[in-house]
Amino acid sequence: MGTINKVLLIGRLGKDPEERTTAGGTCVSSFSLATDSYRGGTAEKNAEWHRVVVFGKVAGLCNQYLKKGRLVCVEGSLQTRCWEKSPGEKHYFTDVVASRVTFLGPGGADATPSPPEETAAPG
Repeated sequence: MGTINKVLLIGRLGKDPEERTTAGGTCVSSFSLATDSYRGGTAEKNAEWHRVVVFGKVAGLCNQYLKKGRLVCVEGSLQTRCWEKSPGEKHYFTDVVASRVTFLGPGGADATPSPPEETAAPG
């Protein structure tokens, strides 16, 4: 049987996206996404934070239209990276590498307008 690395999240941006360009000229957008979890069926809500990275045309749309507080649906996969801060001191972090970002609900803190098509996907 094959394996699956698929993530689907609906949450709100914790801050405006960070924009950068790779050495090869690819547009990159990264942002933190908060999802809510409830403990033991109680009304106590806890935020779970996810780091999302988007590449290419989708990244450009995210950088242009997303703002802190915006509700989005992110589809993608998990990617864990490792680096050594000093010899023998490895650090790991996991990103959600988005293949599709759907803009949902109001535009966030500044009521940012949505792009002509509500879904930004690579193309």
